[in-house]
Amino acid sequence: MTVCAIETAAEDGAVGSTGFTMTADGTYAARLAGDGEALFPERWTLDGPEPYAVPLPLDQPEERDADVLPLTDGRVLIRRRVEGRHAFSLLYPTGPGTGELPLGAIESARLTLLPPSPDGVSAYALAPGEGSTAIWLVAGGAFGPEHVAEVPGHCSGGVWLDRTGRMLALDRQLDGGPVKAVAVDLERGGEVTPLLQITEESDDRLLLAEPDSGLLLIRSNAPGHDRLGWGVLSSLRPVRFPECLRLADCAVTPFAVQPGQMLTPESCAVALRIDGAAGSRLGVWRPAGRRLHQLAAPEGWLAGAGLWSREGVLHLPYATGAVRCGVARMEAPEDVCVPDVITRRDMITEPAQAEHAGGEPSVGAGAPLVCRPMPLQQAPLTGRAAPD
Repeated sequence: MTVCAIETAAEDGAVGSTGFTMTADGTYAARLAGDGEALFPERWTLDGPEPYAVPLPLDQPEERDADVLPLTDGRVLIRRRVEGRHAFSLLYPTGPGTGELPLGAIESARLTLLPPSPDGVSAYALAPGEGSTAIWLVAGGAFGPEHVAEVPGHCSGGVWLDRTGRMLALDRQLDGGPVKAVAVDLERGGEVTPLLQITEESDDRLLLAEPDSGLLLIRSNAPGHDRLGWGVLSSLRPVRFPECLRLADCAVTPFAVQPGQMLTPESCAVALRIDGAAGSRLGVWRPAGRRLHQLAAPEGWLAGAGLWSREGVLHLPYATGAVRCGVARMEAPEDVCVPDVITRRDMITEPAQAEHAGGEPSVGAGAPLVCRPMPLQQAPLTGRAAPD
């Protein structure tokens, strides 16, 4: 399964969590629940016949800026800001109460938790400094928080590229230049290799990656302004920017990709959050179908959270006054797939569904300049895991 936390675009264009986070295998989720200032961590169990929530309150309520992250052993990591430091603890139910295991603290002006590691037992955080960004292992180590890598430049985002928790993609900016996604090998001391470069001047960020198929969801301003695009890991074909994902007066953010499509990345269903003046809607799109289906989300949907099954069923968590913890299931709409041809002729004959390659002018302009992504096979990803 591919899962994702609730996400929003930050000022720098990076994607960050806003409260509800799911483990990489979809077994657990966690959020801050409660009303007003009476906030407490809450763990959702999602791998049984029916989902259920377990409150994890302590003696005093949590601050609104606390972060929670679930682990696959049922414990919940919490990050709190305490006297200028970031303190970490593991919470777990103990009969009628809540147990807490302090892990230690990190001194840093800024620190953000990365999405749950695919191994299910580790948790990492980014701490940007003046000229570099530290990567910390904050849970799963032997002696509390451990500094595992120092990456030159200012890093944000965070997308796992494999199913072991070794390869991490970050959006990096060096000396005020453009933002480029890079791959970081955590087993080789944070060795950095290029991952995306659509043009030399463009900001190229990675939003999601599906390890089985290699499908990548990208946000870049290579077409002249920020657009959603897609590509395939280890492919030399250009990043594509579908017109159907460009909605007026709406922010479109992908949050989950269908796993298991190892040989056909274009057939992967992608779930998107569509935010406009009327609120949040649900979108479903496939690269091969080239059509964005806009659907009504279930009442109480925790907007931007969800996971796909390999069979193409979208699981959407929700909470209402009547249902404290629920998961709605929705099958992906069928598409009439269009052959994946990127010639100039096809762009002109299919203007409603045209896809522009990175750096290519819009239809009707002069001869196209197709700028390919950095050859992704140069990143240290020697293969993709077989489906579980």
